[in-house]
Amino acid sequence: MQNSQIRESTLTLAATVSAFIRNTIIPFERDLRQTPHGPAEDMVRELRGLARRAGLLAPHVGAAWGGHGLSHLETALVFGAAGYSPLGPLAMNIAAPDEGNMFLLEQAASEAQKRRFLAPLIAGEIRSAFLMTEPAEDGGAGSDPSMLSTAAHLEGGEWVISGRKMFITGAQGAGFGIIMAKTGEGATLFLADMSSPGIQIERVLDTIDSSMPGGHAVVRLENVRVPQDQVLGAVNEGFRYAQIRLAPARLTHCMRWWGLAQRAQDIAVQYASKRQAFGKALIDHEGVGFMLADNVIELKQSELMIHWCAAVLDEHKRGTMESSMTKVAVSESLFRIADRCVQVMGGNGVTRDTVVEQAFREIRAFRIYDGPSEVHRWDHREEAQARRQGGGD
Repeated sequence: MQNSQIRESTLTLAATVSAFIRNTIIPFERDLRQTPHGPAEDMVRELRGLARRAGLLAPHVGAAWGGHGLSHLETALVFGAAGYSPLGPLAMNIAAPDEGNMFLLEQAASEAQKRRFLAPLIAGEIRSAFLMTEPAEDGGAGSDPSMLSTAAHLEGGEWVISGRKMFITGAQGAGFGIIMAKTGEGATLFLADMSSPGIQIERVLDTIDSSMPGGHAVVRLENVRVPQDQVLGAVNEGFRYAQIRLAPARLTHCMRWWGLAQRAQDIAVQYASKRQAFGKALIDHEGVGFMLADNVIELKQSELMIHWCAAVLDEHKRGTMESSMTKVAVSESLFRIADRCVQVMGGNGVTRDTVVEQAFREIRAFRIYDGPSEVHRWDHREEAQARRQGGGD
C-alpha cells in the first residue's frame, strides 16, 4: 500500500485496531457462547461494548455518523487488521451483511430512513439482513437476479410483498431487512422490520461457516405490508441500487478474510518453527517451508489486488469487473493459503485447538457467497466484451 495515499490518522487507527484485536478480542475465541450459527446475541453485545469503549465501533462510516470517513484504500488497512480474528469485524460492527447495508443506506436512504434504520445500525444497537437470494426449488433468483420471484404490489397505499428467500445471513435476530422484490417492469428494495407480520424464518441452515450471528436462514414473506416511505431509493430501480452495494461489499469481504488468512499463516509458521521431525524443525524441510513461502507470496498478491480494486472505487468508478476479478483471485488464493496451513499443522490443523480450522471453513464458504467464482468469471467476460464495444467506466 502506498502510505502517501493513507492519512497518518488511518495508520494510527489500524495500529490501534491491531492491538485491540490481539489483546482484547482474540481471548473471546474460546468463549462458549459461540454456536454453529454464530456468536450468541449477548456475546455480540459484549464485544461491541468493548469496541465502543475503545472508540473502534464502525470506524468506516462518514464523520457525520461518528466514523473516520475512510476511503476504500484506507478501509483495506483497517478491515485487514480487524479480520485477524473472526470475531474482530463483528466486534467493530464492520461485518457482513451490516457493513454493506450501512454503505447502501448512506448512499441511497432518505434522511428519515437514515434516522430510523441507519443510525441504530451504525451504533451497533441492531443487526440487519439483505434479502435477495431465493430457493432453487422455487425457481427463484440465485446468482442470476433476473430470476427474482418474490413480488410486491401496491394495495391501499402500502406495498404487499410475498415470496421466499434463502441463505439470508443474520436474518435470525436482525432488527430490519432490505428486501428485493419484483415490481412491474423492474425490482425494488424495501426496508422492513424483521418483526413485521408475515415475515417468518422457516429454518436456519447448517452451513460450513459459523462466524456470522444468526447464521444463514430460509425466510418466508407472506403478504408483508410495507409503507411507501420505506421504499429504498426509487421504485423499479432495485437492481441499480443493489449495484451500489455490490462491488464494495465484495471487496470488504476480501479485506476481512485476508486478515484471517494472515492469522492462519502466522500460526502455521510458529508451529512449523517449533515442531521437530526427522532431526530438524518442520519449517526447515523444503516440502513445508515452500508451502509457507507460497503463502507469503499469495498473501502479498491478494493484498495488492485488494488495494488495486480499492483504488478504482476511490476514483468513483463502478469497479464491477475489477471487484469480480478481485473476488475470484483473492477468495481462491486465501483458500489455498488456509489449506496449506492445515496441511503444515497435520492433525493439529484439523482440530479446533487453533483458529486455523475455522479459517479453512470460513474462507471455503467465501468462495461461494457474494457470488461463486464461476459467476464472477462470466461477469468479467461480459464486462470485458462491453468495454471492447465502447462501454465501461
